[in-house]
Amino acid sequence: MRDRLDAIDMKILAELQSDGSITNVELARRVGLSAPPCLRRVRALEEAGIIKGYRTLLDPKLLGFEVVCFAMVQLSSQSQTDLNAFMGRVADWPTVRECWVLSGDIDFILKCVATNMAAFQQFVGELTALPNVRNVRTALSLDVSKDEPLAPITVEH
Repeated sequence: MRDRLDAIDMKILAELQSDGSITNVELARRVGLSAPPCLRRVRALEEAGIIKGYRTLLDPKLLGFEVVCFAMVQLSSQSQTDLNAFMGRVADWPTVRECWVLSGDIDFILKCVATNMAAFQQFVGELTALPNVRNVRTALSLDVSKDEPLAPITVEH
């Protein structure tokens, strides 16, 4: 799909990934188009599934979430039924912000937040008590040194 995108599409994606709240008029100005064709391109990128949605980034600490941790989870069974059951439980768990399915010794890595250490400990207790969970290793985040969107969009000038 990437080879079907031209330089203007890539500029649009880079701008939107940098600031999803940008107005169409400002986006059009930055990518060198008038507003109507810019909006058509954005809609086409949305319809193609390249643009999956828009989010506002919040500061978790200012909202009372003092603890960020990563939990590496190993299941006893990796049958599709067991994997789906675990993913289903995690999907509705507000503490878990991201869940990645991995290959290798670890089946899942979870990015989680908690209001404090007591809440973190309670979460770990609930996680380790889930059916089919063999092992959980956790790592508390001390700080973030890089936080970029997942797709590294480069724009040729």
